[in-house]
Amino acid sequence: MKVENKKVYHDYEILDRIEAGIVLKGSEVKSIREGKIAFKDSYAKVENGEVFLYNFYISPYPCSFEKLNPLRKRKLLLRKNEIKRIERKVSEKGLTIVPISVYFNNKGLVKVEIGVVKGKKIFDKRKELKEREIKRQLERKMKGMGAK
Repeated sequence: MKVENKKVYHDYEILDRIEAGIVLKGSEVKSIREGKIAFKDSYAKVENGEVFLYNFYISPYPCSFEKLNPLRKRKLLLRKNEIKRIERKVSEKGLTIVPISVYFNNKGLVKVEIGVVKGKKIFDKRKELKEREIKRQLERKMKGMGAK
């Protein structure tokens, strides 16, 4: 099971990807297993040598006794050298950290793929859409020529 943040590919240029563990409560893991999460406006930040995920919505599990804030900040589990590498990159102008996807690895642990990204300008987005449309048209023409 893998839930992807599709908006990242449209809004940002991904420069680096890193797999991180995440500190969760039991009911949050159950909600993630059901796919009840939202990436809207979520981002990560390095604070005091640790990385935290903000605005990452995990729906409260209905049968849980523990009432947790669905938007609380969550600690990401990374090695020191990875944190330092991310911190150096983010200190550059215009770079930020956003979650790309959430999934369970083969041991059943929840993993978050985060990316160091650079925001795209509006004209970059338009250019990308135009290139994609031209590519589709070429594929249609090639397919039509092969069928005759």
